[in-house]
Amino acid sequence: MQHLNHVSTLLLRMSLVAALVYGQYIIESSSFGHGENVPQSEWTAELEFRATGGDRGGGNLQIWYTKEGRPQVETPSIYTIGAFDGLALVVDMYGGKGGSIRGFMNDGSTDYKSHHAVDSLAFGHCDFSYRNLGRPSRVQIKQLAGSFEVGVNGKECFSTDKIKLPSGYYFGISAASADNPDSFEVYKFLTSTAPGITRELPRRDPPTQQPPSAMNQGPPSDDQGSRHTASDAQFAVQLTDLQTRLQTLSQSLDNVFREVQQLASKSETRHQDLANKATSNEQLSAMNKRIQSIENTLQGYSGQFSSIQSILKDSHSTLNEGLSQHMTHIISTKTPRMSSFIVVVIVFQLLLAGCYVLYKRRRANGPKKYL
Repeated sequence: MQHLNHVSTLLLRMSLVAALVYGQYIIESSSFGHGENVPQSEWTAELEFRATGGDRGGGNLQIWYTKEGRPQVETPSIYTIGAFDGLALVVDMYGGKGGSIRGFMNDGSTDYKSHHAVDSLAFGHCDFSYRNLGRPSRVQIKQLAGSFEVGVNGKECFSTDKIKLPSGYYFGISAASADNPDSFEVYKFLTSTAPGITRELPRRDPPTQQPPSAMNQGPPSDDQGSRHTASDAQFAVQLTDLQTRLQTLSQSLDNVFREVQQLASKSETRHQDLANKATSNEQLSAMNKRIQSIENTLQGYSGQFSSIQSILKDSHSTLNEGLSQHMTHIISTKTPRMSSFIVVVIVFQLLLAGCYVLYKRRRANGPKKYL
């Protein structure tokens, strides 16, 4: 189990490193990194991303539109940032309904880090299931002349006509992890300020300074322009290839980490089963010991039980013999004789006869009454 925990911890660190490298690359390639703002008052921003993680994963993804850009957004989470001027859209597991997206506004007067209830400051929200879908999710933000809209996967999430974001602000993306972190993969972030003017922020190159000799030579030739175009195209291809490789690496690490988690859960289940069986075996062994001790005790008393049985048998036989002899003696000695019975009968009859004779004499000698 310790070996499995070590392997899962190592893979978790590798996955986090790959996700952080990929996310940092996207963030540094956005407007925060190049210092470019949105000059138009009406614009559209679109983000495509994918989030994967465990069953109880956490973390959040923030889309910023702030006045000062990166210097103002010093922390990656809405819960740890101080006072900022602009908009923040937060994608997280708030509410426990499978995910949500919420909007926060600040004019620089509210310190979110010290606020006692940051969740109550949201001006709009909707449910948004975004985790472990196996496909990218799309978030679209529109600032029009008379309304502000937020959409999810082509459907309206929330809108209001009371918000008008100023122009000249900076876009940015940040993510914060929880105890069980999710992996946020950003595929594309586009801003459109007018028809035909679209910027894909993750694929822009940082500005480069030309040497003094090139600045003094006048306008570049066609060959130089073609070489720059070819180098830009090659850089874009390399950037796309790097992005694809990082995405593939992150997916592979996620799959390996998921398999390691499943293996760890199975090993833990087996360990618990073995522990339960060991407990049952211990109980059975204790019961067997008790039964053996009872058997030993009974074997010690078996001799005494045999002697008691023999004593009872002797007592029973002696009682049977003595009782039969005693009853025979009583019957033979206490039974009255026939001669005595006959004498008694004769005496009784003589008494009756004498009484009768006496009665007749007295009756005969008595006075007679005549009528």
